[in-house]
Amino acid sequence: MRGKSRYKKRVLPPDKRYHSPIVSKFINMVMKNGKKRLAEKIVYRALEKASSELKKEPLEILDVVLKNVGPLLEVRPRRIGGATYQVPVEVPPERRITLALRWIIHICRDRQGKSMEEFLAEELINAYKNQGAAVKKKEDTHKMAEANRAFAHLARF
Repeated sequence: MRGKSRYKKRVLPPDKRYHSPIVSKFINMVMKNGKKRLAEKIVYRALEKASSELKKEPLEILDVVLKNVGPLLEVRPRRIGGATYQVPVEVPPERRITLALRWIIHICRDRQGKSMEEFLAEELINAYKNQGAAVKKKEDTHKMAEANRAFAHLARF
């Protein structure tokens, strides 16, 4: 019987302007209905606006934002003896980035009144300053993990 082979992770090509795979991932997550050009325009303009307001490099801003928004712990449901426990587990670096980007995008999509790029720039600036809804979501996730710390011994890696 053959052993299971692990799934090979697909490497994202870096984006055109900043040559960063993280920006490329951000663009792909913002994209809707295959409209990549529009997504690129939105992300690049949002990064430019945030950059001009904070007077920092766009990639530097994105790095700090991902550190401020990415959760270190999260809870995962684990079923033991008919009861489901919320078990706190450490978040791997790749998932930390994905969750941070996802939360930022969801927050911007839920708001209405201005354009997506304006909301995105606003949220990036707030997250850079360790404020805003995305940072609050991270703090809520950490609170949930802290509240369920008693079940940490149930985590298996």
